[in-house]
Amino acid sequence: MNNNIFAKSRLAMAISLVIATSSAPLQAQDVANNNAEPEIEVIQISGIRGSLIRSMDVKREANGVVDAISAEEMGKFPDTNLAESLQRITGVTVSRANGEGSQITVRGFGPEFNLVTLNGRQMPGTGYTRSYSLENLASEGVSALEVQKTARAENPSGGLGATVNILTAKPLSSPGQRYSFSAKGIYDSSNEKGDDITPELAALYSNTFADEKFGVAISVSHQQRDFQRQYANIQGWQVQNTLPTLDAANVIDARPQDGDGNRLGPAFFPKDMNYGIDDVQRERSNGQITLQFAPVNNFVATLDYTASQAITGVETIGWGIWNEFGGNIRAYELDANGTAVYADISGNDGSFTASKGSTEVLARSVGLNLDWTISEDFHLSLDYHDSDNKTDNGADKGSGNYGQVIIGSDQLTTKVYDYRTGDIPQASILWRNGTSELTPAEMDSNFSQFTHSPGESAIKQLRLDGTWYNSVFKIPLVSIKTGAAYTKQTMGGYTAWSGLRGGAGFNPSFTAIFPDSMFVRNSTAGFLDQFSGGGLNMASPYYYTYSFDEAVARQRAFLTEAVMGDDVYVPDAYFDGIDSESYVEEKTTSVYLQSNWQFDVASFPVQLNIGVRYEETDVLSTVRQPVPLQVVWSSASEWIMQNEAGEDTFLDQTGKHDVLLPMFDFKVDLTDDVVARFSWGKTIARAPLGLLAGGRSLSGSPKIGSRTGGEGNTNLQPFESTNLDLSVEYYYAEGSYAAIGYFKKDVKNFIANDSVDMQFDGLHDIYLGPRYLTAQQQLIAGGDANPDIGDIYQQMLVNGHGTGANNATIVPTADDPLITWRITRPFNSEKKSVDGFELAVQHLFGSSGFGVGANATFVDGDVKFDVTSLDVQAPLNGLSDSANFQAFYENHGLSVKVTYAWRDSYLIGVGQSQGSSDAPPQFAKTFGQWDLSVNYAINDNLTVFFEGINLNNETEQGYGRYEEQFLFARQYGPRYAVGVRYTFK
Repeated sequence: MNNNIFAKSRLAMAISLVIATSSAPLQAQDVANNNAEPEIEVIQISGIRGSLIRSMDVKREANGVVDAISAEEMGKFPDTNLAESLQRITGVTVSRANGEGSQITVRGFGPEFNLVTLNGRQMPGTGYTRSYSLENLASEGVSALEVQKTARAENPSGGLGATVNILTAKPLSSPGQRYSFSAKGIYDSSNEKGDDITPELAALYSNTFADEKFGVAISVSHQQRDFQRQYANIQGWQVQNTLPTLDAANVIDARPQDGDGNRLGPAFFPKDMNYGIDDVQRERSNGQITLQFAPVNNFVATLDYTASQAITGVETIGWGIWNEFGGNIRAYELDANGTAVYADISGNDGSFTASKGSTEVLARSVGLNLDWTISEDFHLSLDYHDSDNKTDNGADKGSGNYGQVIIGSDQLTTKVYDYRTGDIPQASILWRNGTSELTPAEMDSNFSQFTHSPGESAIKQLRLDGTWYNSVFKIPLVSIKTGAAYTKQTMGGYTAWSGLRGGAGFNPSFTAIFPDSMFVRNSTAGFLDQFSGGGLNMASPYYYTYSFDEAVARQRAFLTEAVMGDDVYVPDAYFDGIDSESYVEEKTTSVYLQSNWQFDVASFPVQLNIGVRYEETDVLSTVRQPVPLQVVWSSASEWIMQNEAGEDTFLDQTGKHDVLLPMFDFKVDLTDDVVARFSWGKTIARAPLGLLAGGRSLSGSPKIGSRTGGEGNTNLQPFESTNLDLSVEYYYAEGSYAAIGYFKKDVKNFIANDSVDMQFDGLHDIYLGPRYLTAQQQLIAGGDANPDIGDIYQQMLVNGHGTGANNATIVPTADDPLITWRITRPFNSEKKSVDGFELAVQHLFGSSGFGVGANATFVDGDVKFDVTSLDVQAPLNGLSDSANFQAFYENHGLSVKVTYAWRDSYLIGVGQSQGSSDAPPQFAKTFGQWDLSVNYAINDNLTVFFEGINLNNETEQGYGRYEEQFLFARQYGPRYAVGVRYTFK
């Protein structure tokens, strides 16, 4: 064994751990024990420079590929949001929620493929999901973030892309009294209805007592943020294989033709076009308390409790058009891909929507760790934690629902969709009043709907880990680490939906419900003004706002059971009980063995890690099974699934899988400054929860073209990736390095969806039934060559087929054909690969105070979505190139840092809420954001600072198969903060 290498490595790690504000209890106690180790005087470098040096040291000393971000000082993390900080790491990109980083993608693998741990403990996903939303966890109480990109036998499974470990402060790691307090005011330039300045407060306290045998650390933070989100949105694109025959003057079709002049390829039309404004109030509170007790030098007990609460309240006003297709297409223009860039469509409606609701996310984790150094050669650790994460979109104390009210009119001549110029499509309506503007007197009730869908994910985990350090055998073996764990993870939730209360479709008319004074006309000046075509350039430069509460109260008072029958207006998600409910329980038993070796090869110092992990998981799925009764036609554009009355049944299904996960890390010091690495190993990510839940669900609103459903599969095997990493790192000066790496991931058991057409006894289809066809023929005989579906609905009512309140609902009969449903079922399919390169450079310009850093990741693979195919596909979400840049100056108490994060276009996911059954894609366009922070230290304790987020006012945009298939555009605006921080050490 090369003792010189071993001693050098241990010393470097000890110094690094002392410098860091968070360390494992064992090493902390070793440093505190003067009898065990000579006292080492450490001069701690704080600020940006210190953070970068510590992060670089973690990367250099680590086995495998590890990147890290360290706090600049107590209570000061590089970014106010953990996800925003993580995107500075090579290969890590973020998706955004509410204009800030939320979930991470690592090397092209999205949030559900990455594992988040808190001080090494596996954390549950946010709500009924495996994905962890980092925006709900404040950064002030975090001392470091570590991203482990290669396999480690000792890590809990689930991090196929990476394992992200969040480290918090431990009092015995930094003895003595230390505290920090910060306060800042946040100004969000987008805010219109909330407070112009909102507070953010944070405090941290750490102290040790009784000769450093007892320690306590407490951190608390609270943030309020008021802002506005403006957007344009299309819910989905529908494939139209058959188009009406129109006059040539009304058609432009750029699709290619075959030899007979027939157009090749499908046509795509937008299901709707709507615009909206969300006024958002968000509060986030975090707290953590850590207690440590070291009665003797070789034993540390740590008890900690972490909790977070985030409440987001949203009030929305929206407006737009709704489209059904068929003979009501009057004119259109298609590009070469078949996408409608212009369409003139009659029928249906234009509406003004008000929505209101609050979502609460509650997370908590309580844990106990017992750390015992039995001797110089043996170390044991016993760890238990109980953690859960709950979401509730019914946190509005007044209603307990998320509610939506739709008011408008179907009294129109035609609607126009136009995306031939500008960044956002334009929608305009020619009303039957002869103008392009609906008057308040013509406002009519369409429908309202209310939902409540809470979810929870919880983990109870017990781990026992032991390490033996070899001081007996004269072999290159340094240590062996082994352990076992039992993990019980439960995830579940339910959905209650009121149905369409108050009927649907403006029939009969209830314009008398709403007085003209209820509606306020607004100009679109300032709306989406960062986009060409926004503001006063919109084709319809006005919208109405109204009170959600008043609209609900008026309809509740007027649309009673006596007036509406079964469509009575009740603003309650539980009008007919719970609509769907599912739970998944996973019990996992795991064992691992990991060894560390150090030796020389041709005078080159080498570190070798070899390990294996075995896991066995039992899966139990419990799903509420409503019994479908019939699908009724309740208005021209609304179809409703009705279930049988009485108690629903619960279906239990089981599954099982086991995995063997070997790993191998090889690290060699080619010179004193150059490190090369080779890593190979297997990692997994378990199947998404919605796919594991067994049972069958059918659409509750099965419109024409959207008769869809899904089935789960509890025996889905985990995604299993075989990973290869090669890298070279050059550490040429303090805090300065350059690195290049290649990675390849071969993933088997990739999950695909098999869609089949199915019919179920008893579920009959009014569409194309004998009564439908009769009404269609009557209209044709009356001179309407291409009657649209709304006209056919009205003719069926004239023919006496309506029932219920106002005879507006058509129910199926046994003479109607059975409905054909497109049922999607998951299964484990082919193997797919992703590979790429990572480049990083960090340079500190001596003692000048200047420094720069840049990194880029280039990824590719056979996991992309084929936009030309209408087959259901299983691509990899989130795959994209990315790059980050930062430059800073830090000297004489002044610290200035500017950062830029760039992400190329990527696949958000498969499926659009109102898209065709072919499960069309959602892509995000390229995004790049500039941020700035300025700190000035008035003295050793007091610092004032300024932060600027999204200084370039970057917007978010998305599209479908092609960029011409617009899906969304969102505008937030920059935000700024000014604050003060006081720190005592």
